[in-house]
Amino acid sequence: MQTRKLGQSDLEISTITFGCWQAGKDSWTGVTDEDSIATMRAALDAGITFFDTAEGYGNGHSEEVLAQALEGKRDGVLIATKTNDLTPEGLTAACEKSMSRLQTDCIDLYQIHWPSGTWGGEVVPIEDTLGAMLKLQAAGKIRALGVSNFNAGQIEEALQYARIDSLQPPYSLLWRGFEDNGTFAACAQNEIGIISYSSIAQGLLTGKFNSENRPAESDNRSNNMLFQDPHFGRALEAVEKLKPIAEKYSATLAQLATAWVIAQPGMTSAIVGARTPEQITDIARAASLNLDADDLAQMNSIGREVTDQFPANSVNMWKWD
Repeated sequence: MQTRKLGQSDLEISTITFGCWQAGKDSWTGVTDEDSIATMRAALDAGITFFDTAEGYGNGHSEEVLAQALEGKRDGVLIATKTNDLTPEGLTAACEKSMSRLQTDCIDLYQIHWPSGTWGGEVVPIEDTLGAMLKLQAAGKIRALGVSNFNAGQIEEALQYARIDSLQPPYSLLWRGFEDNGTFAACAQNEIGIISYSSIAQGLLTGKFNSENRPAESDNRSNNMLFQDPHFGRALEAVEKLKPIAEKYSATLAQLATAWVIAQPGMTSAIVGARTPEQITDIARAASLNLDADDLAQMNSIGREVTDQFPANSVNMWKWD
């Protein structure tokens, strides 16, 4: 699998990242630790060497499961995790706890999960948060600094205090708010790598959903605007229009959608989640799928039939309280 340099760091990450949100089990249905571990190991076998998790995924459970999956296999593997505790003391403690759960003495990419104040959280000056991260970096406990869900203005403010090597935004054929609001342009200008999450729209771009099959209310995807009317219907229509393109390349819809993300300017890696070894083995093949310019343009137009119906500057997919 191809790798790409992440921002200005010395990290070379696989163009497909394994996303570990579902391994936390919280707000997901039908997930077992055994399946998660088997799927993570299948990702390694498929050439994926970059794994993204967070302390917030099941209150650290995802990190613990990832450590089990990577036991004896850490060499050559890069780990990213995230924190929501942005006070200097809290972040430092959170990093130590993440290292313990991950059974590692260094986190390759440590990220701010959400901007300060999001979801009613405490407002902490970014200077203080990044100051703590720089101390951890100087101590050799983290290698690179990243942010998630930051817009262009928030990135520019952060850059006053530290080098930022990555942005992790939600991004797919069906969700492009951070591209449209100038955030991707700010990343390009400042040599910040982009690692997309929800790259296959939380499974919507796999073709497995239809009008009779939606996520259960207990599933976090039920709060995703893409799974709510009228957007859900438009998304299903878009998926139908993508099927002939997938057939042209003898590809699955998941492979096609992931390959489209990887092909976008400035994109370093696409995060994909999977519940079974078969799913991740399938999606990993997207790394070698080369889409021609005409098909990329056609896919862009199909996706825009969905994305252009959202209010301007829509960046948060979820309607969480």
